[in-house]
Amino acid sequence: MTSWTLECSACVPVRTRDADGFPGVCDVCGSPYLVRYAALPSPEAKSLLRCQRWTMWRYDGWLPLASGEHPVTLGEGGTPLLKVERLAARLGFDHLWVKDEGVNPTGSFKARGLAAAVTRAVLAGAKQFVVPTAGNAGVALAAYAARAGVEARIYAPTSTPKTILDQIRAFGGDLLLLDGHIGDCGIAARLYAANTGAIDVSTLREPYRIEGKKTLGLEIAEQLGWNLPDVIVYPTGGGTGLIGMWKAFQELQQSGWLRSPLPRMFTVQAEGCAPIVQAFESGAERAAPWPDPRTVAAGLRVPGPLGDRLMLRALRESRGGVVAVSDEALSTAAHDLQVGEGIDAAPEGGAAVAGALSLLRRGIIRAEERVVVFNTGAGWLYRA
Repeated sequence: MTSWTLECSACVPVRTRDADGFPGVCDVCGSPYLVRYAALPSPEAKSLLRCQRWTMWRYDGWLPLASGEHPVTLGEGGTPLLKVERLAARLGFDHLWVKDEGVNPTGSFKARGLAAAVTRAVLAGAKQFVVPTAGNAGVALAAYAARAGVEARIYAPTSTPKTILDQIRAFGGDLLLLDGHIGDCGIAARLYAANTGAIDVSTLREPYRIEGKKTLGLEIAEQLGWNLPDVIVYPTGGGTGLIGMWKAFQELQQSGWLRSPLPRMFTVQAEGCAPIVQAFESGAERAAPWPDPRTVAAGLRVPGPLGDRLMLRALRESRGGVVAVSDEALSTAAHDLQVGEGIDAAPEGGAAVAGALSLLRRGIIRAEERVVVFNTGAGWLYRA
């Protein structure tokens, strides 16, 4: 029996259901479910972390894993939080860190969410999965499906970087390429799931990828001595990491683990695909689909994210904001991370740095604030 339930993120009054089987989205309104735990670890449980391996599963008390269950894992999580003093001095920050997710087993932060999603579905008996991808989620699903001994169908745009496509094939993923963008791949994935019974692990179409991504926030909190930064700048496509971190910070605060206020959360998107930026700035509660999305940062090429309402809620609750950057700016910033700090940044990581610099120059964040930016994937995945 699970120690958590599922709560619709949109229904009023709140609609809940049990966590048995293969939960998708709310069958009343179609919105994502969020995991709600019967109890969270007490502050005294911090001492138990000393005995845990430095992977995301060290936080098993915060994750959807029942007593006696074992995760499908490749050692994901436990990524470094790197202080980048030379880059900070050059850009005008007093305190700047990079959370480097490129060192995960599959080269990106997607490993966290897919490890959690595949774990829960396999424990419930799943044998077949499907996902649409801009690239990195497909690599992660292929790898974790292989680890679990199950099948994975992946739909990706033909514009996806070749190295990423080669990685999907290398892990044995059943890869189909489509003209168009990830939204078109999502339609194909849902049709395939309906016709075959495969578990659709698209962003926010099941509740457990958020829980895996939540560990980004748990790690930052621990790495900074349970004192959160003032600002988090996050490159956002589907937004699971942003939503997951905000959920983690609220749970940590509720449980008495934190010594500091919660951070202000900022979303960075590419100028050629910025639906969340547009919605936030217009005061909307939902984001309109972005027509003809274009950017070299494949992970940011998400024109109609299902988690738009949850992202906008997190940004507003945290008193944060949004910024859009050009492909030239994000590419330059990724290069600066590589040659200036030795961090092999993906274009999305460059977007986070470029976004933080833009926010600093506009006076939205201050030089003396403690700022964490995210490199969500490895740069080598984008090089042919």
